[in-house]
Amino acid sequence: MAKRPDNSTLDIFDKLDVQHPNAWTELNFTNPYELLAATILSAQCTDARVNQTTPALFRKYPTPAALARADAAELEVMIQPTGFFRMKTKSLIGMANAIVVLHGGEVPSDMDALVELPGVGRKTANVVRGHAFKLPGFPVDRHVLRVASRIGLIAGPASEDAVKAETKLTKLLPPERWTQASDTLILHGRRICKPKPLCERCAVRTTCAYYRKHGSRRVPRRSIPAAR
Repeated sequence: MAKRPDNSTLDIFDKLDVQHPNAWTELNFTNPYELLAATILSAQCTDARVNQTTPALFRKYPTPAALARADAAELEVMIQPTGFFRMKTKSLIGMANAIVVLHGGEVPSDMDALVELPGVGRKTANVVRGHAFKLPGFPVDRHVLRVASRIGLIAGPASEDAVKAETKLTKLLPPERWTQASDTLILHGRRICKPKPLCERCAVRTTCAYYRKHGSRRVPRRSIPAAR
């Protein structure tokens, strides 16, 4: 981690927590299955659009067993607004089948079991573990990579790779803070530390590595692969 004068990592997250109180996923869900499906749908799609799509989806397919029996063509029509609907349909049906066959119809909480499900990577697994099961998880998406890199929490290869970033970030905070810390970074990236950052509104700008170097000038955009 880049050396930071005056403020510790905990101080930085404390200030971000004040700016984004009670940060939490913006996906609507009532159980692990719903959150898992919603997170798969959220790839390259806004949470708001997913939340518009999932009520009808979960009425028609309320359980993994029901989703496993879904007609692919019908499912594609339902989830088309979320984009990449053919790929997501394959992932959803594959995920549901695996849960039925391998886990008795119940979404597993184990990381290794989750990432073995079709369409599920570490980011999605951490979302489900942290929010649905209340287990330590640090989801890393493009917002987390951008914000953590700018602040100076991660650098080098970790600023480009979600798995490396997760490894670095989980060493900076106690496990009980991981999920909310991730949600806070995500909200900060959506609302404040955008590709064109609103530095004047940032609660941690005085200790932010990017702000110390660039002020409020726009940082060049770079392509960051979406994490699953």
